[in-house]
Amino acid sequence: MTIKIIVIALMVFMLYNLFKALFLMMKNDPNQPSMSKYIGRRVMTSVLIVVLLLIGLMTGIITLNPSP
Repeated sequence: MTIKIIVIALMVFMLYNLFKALFLMMKNDPNQPSMSKYIGRRVMTSVLIVVLLLIGLMTGIITLNPSP
């Protein structure tokens, strides 16, 4: 159950960074941090989610659905 909560929290953080980058792209303010900072955070969060899911599958915390 805790892995599900962590994955959902990471997905919310990923969406936050995506929309933050979108708003920075629309404003184009030179005083704000660059858009690539937020896109990089989003990519790193995606990698962290995939690694967390793989670790959960390998340790048996997460089980696959046997029926398609």
